[in-house]
Amino acid sequence: MKQEREYPQFTVTKKAETSIKAGHPWVYGEEITSGAEVENGAAVDVVSSKGSYLGTGIYSEKSKIKVRLLTRNANDRLDEAFFTRRISYALDYRVTVMGDDISACRLIFGEADGIPGLTVDYYDGILSVQVLSYGIEQRKHMIFRILASELLRRNMKFSGIFQRNDVAIRTLEGLPEYKGWYESDFAPHVPSPVTEITENGIIYKVDVENGQKTGFFLDQKYNRLAVAKIARGKKVLDCFTHTGSFALNAAMGGAAHVTAVDVSSQAVEMAKANAVRNGLDGKMDFVCTDVFDLLPSLCEQHADYDMIILDPPAFTKSRKTISGAEHGYKEINYRAMKLLPRGGYLATCSCSHFMDNRLFVRMLESAATDADVSLKLIEARRQSPDHPTLLSVPETDYLKFYLFQVI
Repeated sequence: MKQEREYPQFTVTKKAETSIKAGHPWVYGEEITSGAEVENGAAVDVVSSKGSYLGTGIYSEKSKIKVRLLTRNANDRLDEAFFTRRISYALDYRVTVMGDDISACRLIFGEADGIPGLTVDYYDGILSVQVLSYGIEQRKHMIFRILASELLRRNMKFSGIFQRNDVAIRTLEGLPEYKGWYESDFAPHVPSPVTEITENGIIYKVDVENGQKTGFFLDQKYNRLAVAKIARGKKVLDCFTHTGSFALNAAMGGAAHVTAVDVSSQAVEMAKANAVRNGLDGKMDFVCTDVFDLLPSLCEQHADYDMIILDPPAFTKSRKTISGAEHGYKEINYRAMKLLPRGGYLATCSCSHFMDNRLFVRMLESAATDADVSLKLIEARRQSPDHPTLLSVPETDYLKFYLFQVI
């Protein structure tokens, strides 16, 4: 580099250089060949073996990912102005792609928004935040202040910040797990962690303290609409219903009847409450049981359904368990294909990054072969655009949603 830099340097391998130039922001410990001793959370420059500037990021002492790059522009400094630009870009993007749906959406999606280690979901004014890296934890007070300022500048409601840092990945960064309100002069005190959102015309109670992830699964928003369109007049079985969002969209879309199933009694009660809240309980029933037991039983009974929805939790969270996960996905999809009549409809999903699209499609083809059916593709979708995918960062591409007619 020709200019003097204020940040300490790490030299990396050719493999890391190639990855960075291709747009991936992670540098692993084994990819660092030399560098000065730096404090945990410090900003560092990453350079090639020839000394060429590759990017600037934040060092994490405990993590296997030693540096998460935030920029490849040598003119950038990781100061308040930099984070203000990044957050402003992220909010402007949501205003554009979400339009009137912005009252409940993801505002910051880590690497996809150029701020690795930060997730921010927005629930009608409440920010539900996960801080997943040491460097972002160090800078969170500045980041939260910028978030509040940028929301208010856009005349968006801001009611407070809830920290959902009760995730195991923080321990890999040497950070404690906890959850609770963020207290500050710029963050209002909120009396309750329970708020109300409207998605696709359906009202939900969202508990940012005790709900799944940050409070609600926002990434399937438009996939639920796709289901609602097909469900009209049909008898629908929604498996792994959780809070009932797919089932409710099917019912709102005009389904003749919807059966919502989940192994969690708490989830079933939440789904029931949401149905009552929206006046849809008259065309819905709810079953608390294991889907892996239910589907074979329904096949034996020759149960009558026109549409089945499969939205299971992630069956794998690492490469080591992909084989077992593929078996689980195949089992439920095979059973659904056997249960549906010819001409029936199947909506099927996977939210695991490790079960990539190639593996998921291969599993569906195998299940269809074993069930002696063919799958007519109606739609193939991903997560909603407030969870953007960077083509250079495959970890941001995690949700697969397929809608088929079974013939």
